[in-house]
Amino acid sequence: MNDMAFSILLVLIGIIVGVTIIVIFNYIKGTLATKNAEMIIDKAKKEAEKVKKEQILEAKEESYKIKKETEQFVKEKKNEIKETEERLLSRENNMDRRDQTLQNREQMLEDKENSLINRQKDIQKEQEKVEEIKKEQIELLEKIAGFSKTQAKDLVMKKVEEMMSLEISAYIKDREAEAKLEADKIAKNLLVSSMQKYAGDVANDQTVTVVNLPNDDMKGRIIGREGRNIRTIEAVTGVDLIIDDTPEAIVLSSFDPYRREIARVTIENLIKDGRIHPTRIEELYDKTAKEMRERVLEYGQSALFELGITKMEPELIELIGKLHFRTSYGQNALKHSIEVAQISGIIAAEIGENQNMAKRAGLLHDIGKAIDHEIEGSHVVIGAELAKKYKESDVVINAIESHHGDKKSNYVISEIVAIADTLSASRPGARNDSLENYVKRLEELEAIASDINGVEKSFAVQAGRELRVIVKPDEIDDVESYKIARDIKSKIESQLQYPGTIKVTVIREVRAVEEAK
Repeated sequence: MNDMAFSILLVLIGIIVGVTIIVIFNYIKGTLATKNAEMIIDKAKKEAEKVKKEQILEAKEESYKIKKETEQFVKEKKNEIKETEERLLSRENNMDRRDQTLQNREQMLEDKENSLINRQKDIQKEQEKVEEIKKEQIELLEKIAGFSKTQAKDLVMKKVEEMMSLEISAYIKDREAEAKLEADKIAKNLLVSSMQKYAGDVANDQTVTVVNLPNDDMKGRIIGREGRNIRTIEAVTGVDLIIDDTPEAIVLSSFDPYRREIARVTIENLIKDGRIHPTRIEELYDKTAKEMRERVLEYGQSALFELGITKMEPELIELIGKLHFRTSYGQNALKHSIEVAQISGIIAAEIGENQNMAKRAGLLHDIGKAIDHEIEGSHVVIGAELAKKYKESDVVINAIESHHGDKKSNYVISEIVAIADTLSASRPGARNDSLENYVKRLEELEAIASDINGVEKSFAVQAGRELRVIVKPDEIDDVESYKIARDIKSKIESQLQYPGTIKVTVIREVRAVEEAK
């Protein structure tokens, strides 16, 4: 029991001693850590003070350096400002001197102007005196001569007109002869050369189209029961079908080639299909009408490719293609336009003008015919508006406006297009004209010549291309016959519309007759 108590006592004493040692160790360790921390803080403070002093010194040096540079910069700027002020002062002095000089000159000019005004007044007074004297002299002369000034002037002018009329006619005749010798030679060579370089087919479009049939039984199928098929075809296409005794053929009649072509293709497709009834007719017509637009574009693109023309609006190309289905006096409008473009390009190349521009103007000169039945106005006005709409050049617009003489030609190419248009339209076989228009033109030609004083007879010959006029030899002399030819030419140009040219020939024949007895 005592041993156990003693052991417990020892344990307690050991615990107390251990705790005491641990406390003492921790105290000593804390004291040493505090001293080390204080040493480190002191050392850091010393280092910070040292760095601070060094940075302050560097900042002072940098500040001093910047101050020096700033003072130098300010000094230089002050010198520059001083120099600028001196130059401005010098200029101001010069301006003052110039201003003074200008004032002196202005004063001198004003003095001279006043002097001239005074002299002008003096001259005007002298002129008034001269006019008064002149008037008195004229009145005196009128009293002596017995004629007034107006009467004398009219008498003199009448005498001069009588004396000079024959001389003027003779002079004009000589000059025209000289000019024609040279101009005709050059013009003929140029036109012949241009026409030789282009050869176009002579083909006239008519107002009917013939559709061949595989057999005569097909006519009955096209007519249909009680004529319902043929009525449907005529209603949807706007074309008249003529079915007669012609074997294996029917005729489509219409003045619109575009509608006629759609009708032809529609009927041919119906024959191939074999199903001919009103519903199928309408279906094939709608399909053919859509396909025709593609064909129209192909015609336009083909024309541009043939002529070597590029960069044109698609809408304008479509209108060019539509010209294939337009005619003028039986002449295909697209073929005519291509022909005019080719001839225009050749002539332009011969005389040194822009060949491509001439071709473009020639191709578009009749573009208004593509839609002239759809809107009001002549094809010239419509064509010019279309060219403006699609941003064509002024040369092309003027060529369209002036190719029939409606407006003045402002460019050489405009004249070239007008010449090419006349050549294409007037060559043999190019166009058809109705008998009524032909006879009417001949009668008008002869009537114009018969209205001239001194004309005995007149005859229109060579299909209206030449007018021969016989004058009275006892009233008209050789020189006056040239004047009559010129007067008739002017009247024809102002009063008639005609393709090509008309030659006027005045004939004066003198016969001396005696009878021997």
